[in-house]
Amino acid sequence: MNILAPSILAADFKNLGSGLEQIDQAGAQYVHIDVMDGQFVPSISFGMPVIQSIRSATKRVFDVHLMIMDPERYIDDFAACGADIITVHAESCKHLDRVIGQIHEKGLKAGVALNPATSLSVLDYVLEKVDMVLIMTVNPGFGGQKYIESCTNKISALRKIAVAKNLDLDIQVDGGINKDTLRTVLQAGANVIVAGSTVFNGNVSENAKELLAIMKEYEG
Repeated sequence: MNILAPSILAADFKNLGSGLEQIDQAGAQYVHIDVMDGQFVPSISFGMPVIQSIRSATKRVFDVHLMIMDPERYIDDFAACGADIITVHAESCKHLDRVIGQIHEKGLKAGVALNPATSLSVLDYVLEKVDMVLIMTVNPGFGGQKYIESCTNKISALRKIAVAKNLDLDIQVDGGINKDTLRTVLQAGANVIVAGSTVFNGNVSENAKELLAIMKEYEG
């Protein structure tokens, strides 16, 4: 199943409730929430209070992407705020297997994110334990960046591994997604699509519907 996860990092924060309502109405299945600490990535975004405050505004899946150092310190807190999926970066975890287990212990789905320069080999001993792998298609930390073309082969390679191992694995992509690159990543094997400015710049509902229509072409 193909899933759209609009990233609220690109939303109008003065009207965040309205933005959530519009992506709800359009049919987006997830809400992608980027948490940045100013250390693992240069930017600082938002944390538990914002997530908790918007949890009641939508019943959509909260897909929380932790771009932070030592994420194991905060898994319980983000679970309590209403996260449904927590994705951590392989690069920021000293004990990745332990963190995946920690997320599952809270009854949540666990994802692992890889930066563009990180090899798929870091997943060799945990791939069977994760629900989703996030392939970053830009270097994390800022919105509105250009898609890194070399990531297409990485997506394809991961899908081939998942098929060979008979894994029910979601492959998420994040960074530089527009109508053109959307088709590229879907063809490569991604099925969970993070889109920020492409959704939230202009008519939010119509933008989301257009992306969902393209995604439907690649189902089945």
